[in-house]
Order: sequence, then structure tokens, then C-alpha cells
Amino acid sequence: MSDPAKEAAAPRLTHLDAEGRASMVDVTHKEVTDRIAVCEGHVRMEPETLAMIMAGHTKKGDVLTTARLAGIMAAKRTHELIPLCHPLALTKVGVEIVADEDLPGLRVEAMARVASRTGVEMEALTAVSVACLTIYDMAKAVDRGMTIGGIRLLEKSGGASGDFRAHEAGSTTAAKIGD
Repeated sequence: MSDPAKEAAAPRLTHLDAEGRASMVDVTHKEVTDRIAVCEGHVRMEPETLAMIMAGHTKKGDVLTTARLAGIMAAKRTHELIPLCHPLALTKVGVEIVADEDLPGLRVEAMARVASRTGVEMEALTAVSVACLTIYDMAKAVDRGMTIGGIRLLEKSGGASGDFRAHEAGSTTAAKIGD
């Protein structure tokens, strides 16, 4: 026998309707709040590739600036890529990319902000993902063995579900890109 109280308290996927079909969440009655999400990811590469990117010696141009712009542009178009995302009037998107010789590679962090009825986690995740893909695209001619990984939500604030901070989250650029 099923326990109705247990079923009501169990977490559920919000993008499924009562029949289990994919459905856009109705946020009409949610309160508008300031919402922020910070996400991270990285691109591992050969040390020589990292040195070439940091020196600005790639045939396709400035990798870091191009990847930052691609991430920002992607965040603004997330609803066109993820079928059930709400279109949002983002108030801020920032993307920071830093070299990490221990990786070796580039660490990417993105922050998205909005005053809305729904969160901006997908926009920040999309910004990181596309920035990483852009780095790969711009340097693949010299290093096809690059890997993209570690894409995750570091922290979020706002909304009914409250604040979240990932375990061992060590955001180094959130304050900088939040300004």
C-alpha cells in the first residue's frame, strides 16, 4: 500500500505533470525575488596549449575574450536550448576564465542574476558549458585531446527553495563577476 503522506512529502520532478508528461512549470503565483546562480567548469589541455592561449598565439584569435562573450550570449538564449526553461530578462551575466597550471587548463566560472519568479541555474550552467565548448573549438587544431568537465552549480540564492552552496565550493570569482 502506498502512504499518501509519504508521497506528498517525497521530492518530485517539477517538470512532470500528474500523468508524468513533460510540462513547463507554472510560476504565475511565485513571488518575484532577486535570484543569483554561480556555476563552474574547466577545460583540461596540454601545458603547451595553455601557454599558447595565455600568450595569445592562437590562429583563431583571443580565446579568453571570445569564450567569455560566447558564455554571456549563451546564457541569454538558454530558453531556446533547454525545452522547458522560461525565457528570462537577465539583469547580469558574468563569465571569468582563469589559467590553472595544476590542471593544466582553464577554469571557467559564470554568474547569472535576475529578478524573477524562477531561478537562473540553467543560465549560469549554459554560460559555463558554452564558454568551455568555445575554448575547445578555438584550440582544437593544436590539442584535440582537451577534455571538458566539472560543470556544476556552486551556489544559488533567492526563491522559495532558499540558498544553496555546494560542498567544497571555493568560488574565487563570484564576488568579482557579481559586481
